[in-house]
Amino acid sequence: MTSAPSSARASAPASIGNVGVGFDVLGLAFDAVRDSVTAHRTRAPGVQLGTVSGLVQDLPAEVNRNCALAAGQAVLDAAGAGFGCRIDIHKGVPLSAGMGGSAASAVAAAGAVNALLETPFETGDLLLPAMQGERVSADPPPWDNVMASLLGGLVIAARLDPPLIRRLPLPDGIACILFHPERKIETRRARELLSDSISKDIAVEHARNIASFVAGCASNDRELIASGLRDVFIEPQRLPLLPELASVQAAALDAGALGCSFSGSGPSVFAWVPDDQAKVCGAAMAAAFAAAGCGARPYHAPLICDGLRLEPVA
Repeated sequence: MTSAPSSARASAPASIGNVGVGFDVLGLAFDAVRDSVTAHRTRAPGVQLGTVSGLVQDLPAEVNRNCALAAGQAVLDAAGAGFGCRIDIHKGVPLSAGMGGSAASAVAAAGAVNALLETPFETGDLLLPAMQGERVSADPPPWDNVMASLLGGLVIAARLDPPLIRRLPLPDGIACILFHPERKIETRRARELLSDSISKDIAVEHARNIASFVAGCASNDRELIASGLRDVFIEPQRLPLLPELASVQAAALDAGALGCSFSGSGPSVFAWVPDDQAKVCGAAMAAAFAAAGCGARPYHAPLICDGLRLEPVA
């Protein structure tokens, strides 16, 4: 039997929570950027923070304040491991951007620590340990970013207890464009804006939209996708966080986008666009942000991508 390695490295992609219409139900992996974590086996129990690099150089060293450390500890606990590990984190996904930065770190850490085990868990079994990492960022932790970053592609949380998580089909010839404005929004703050109740008319329209969107993805029907990729439920409540959204949406739709909305809790904005219109649509969205006096960094990725991925250790 091959012994477990002394070091292992894993990466996980950014993600788009909700995918506009699917609040707390849908998540989409967004492989424009990734977080990577390298775990080193130690004799001392527990997890310790090693180096931090990339977009940030400083993260909390306490397990209960660091998503990657908490996820790594959850894997060790679940396995009853008789060793500990030191975790090096490379941040490629911006934090407080609505791009699943905390989920990417948690998933990558869970994957790296899992690879140190004599008998590693299956990928799907890392969902709950990664959720324990995400809990550091938001309690209770939302599922959308974690499940998408773990499994890749478009993912649905069909049931939470016990978990029923599935990848969904994705349409051909569609790209995802995302713009990250120069501001930060914490998930907790964005959730505090949400009302506990909505009208029956909005509930029915929301149900119609999410059904149309999922059916359109499964049948490769762009008209159905465009009909459903509209958020009448959450987006109107979060507009004060990014007043520029309306003009950016209008520009994207006029340039051929199938839909445009907040990525997760924002402030990032994403659009689904036919491949042959991606360049024009991206330019239109950039111009709308510029006209509003709001700088924004663009990202672009295909819809279909990997989730958690083991990488060679340098």
